[in-house]
Amino acid sequence: MDDKVLQALYETVLNRKENKKEGSYTCYLFEKGIDKILKKVGEECSETIIAAKNNDNGETVYEIADLIYHLMVMMVQQGIELDDVLKELDKRSEKTGNLKTFHKVDKNT
Repeated sequence: MDDKVLQALYETVLNRKENKKEGSYTCYLFEKGIDKILKKVGEECSETIIAAKNNDNGETVYEIADLIYHLMVMMVQQGIELDDVLKELDKRSEKTGNLKTFHKVDKNT
């Protein structure tokens, strides 16, 4: 698989936002708005974690696919281009080492 699959998914989601289709789950999510979309992203993330914790690779793959789909819906809703995410991932792949500098958070604010 290459990014063509992700691009096709992104374009399908984008098309559903621009061209409503009766009975489409994607259109339903767009109609409900960002709160519903984010709720689904959170649910799918939790389900992915649980499947991985249960060491069930088949279920984990299924949940990852659900999570990626819902992330795509969120991206389209927020106007985030897939290419921007792919470029960020590409940029990160060029880094050497695996240590990340974390932002310090002032817990008093």
